[in-house]
Amino acid sequence: MKMKKILSVLLCAALVLALAACSSGSAAKMTMGTGGTQGTYFGYGGVLGQYIKNKAGIEVVVVSTDGSKANIQGIDAGDYQLGTVQSDVMAYAWEGTRSFESDGKVDSFRVVAGLYAEAVQLITMDPEIKSVADLKGKAVSIGAPGSGVYFNAIDVLNAAGLTENDIQAQYQSFGDSTDALKDGKIDAAFIVAGAPTPAITELCTTNDAYLVPIDGDVAENLMAACPFYTVVNIPADTYNGQTEDVQTVTVKATLIVSADASEDDVYKLTAAIFDNMEAIAVENAKGEELSIENATSGMTVPFHAGAAKYFAEKGVTVDAG
Repeated sequence: MKMKKILSVLLCAALVLALAACSSGSAAKMTMGTGGTQGTYFGYGGVLGQYIKNKAGIEVVVVSTDGSKANIQGIDAGDYQLGTVQSDVMAYAWEGTRSFESDGKVDSFRVVAGLYAEAVQLITMDPEIKSVADLKGKAVSIGAPGSGVYFNAIDVLNAAGLTENDIQAQYQSFGDSTDALKDGKIDAAFIVAGAPTPAITELCTTNDAYLVPIDGDVAENLMAACPFYTVVNIPADTYNGQTEDVQTVTVKATLIVSADASEDDVYKLTAAIFDNMEAIAVENAKGEELSIENATSGMTVPFHAGAAKYFAEKGVTVDAG
């Protein structure tokens, strides 16, 4: 009888210790909000998730979402712990402006790192559309209302002297936009994602589609009004039938994390990505843009302390909060 009591006490003690270890140790699982399945966020998020799992020991469940705003809101609600977002939408959330004006400021997230350039890609099959100005009167998909794509499209239109009322605005996802182009339901679509973007690749492979440049005065006006944009060239042959470089503008895809995540977990997941940049680049072309400089520059939101610790070891000091 005495032996049974001793065993019972030992088992209870072991259970208490196990529960304590679970509550104080590394987060075993994180959910990452990405984007639509035909966009870059989803596929690239899957690659990053595998490296975080294999190198940091943190399981990452990658889920398809409506993109930047949904990911920020998901982290704020506690549904996600990681998310990929546009740098401009991240700034809107932090400041409580534009797509977050009605919802109010959200500051429950922190930056892990900048990842790659997100090109504002204007795609069409209409040979009459050669410039942004040619969109006047046309049916154009400009993303979901309040989304990052929506505000990028509005910014570009405004820089060309147009407004939302000057076009027949349609509010569609990447996949729906390319389907609508193929079906002749719209004339052009704004798609904001790393190039090559799967939805555009598929469209250009099976149809006579092409990118419209966002350059000259339009680009200059845009960058003067919104400094978080920069110019980028989409190289020739990025898409089928693209024989020349196409100039456009870009924001930056950024990985964010819940402010409540532990410093140790975020340090380890940051290391899992940036200690394996070359291997990640082999699996996804966007990995070629990974660098310490790109990861730490141009951020308007504080970094997580865990990420800041990693970058400090690489000789780069970032603002953490």
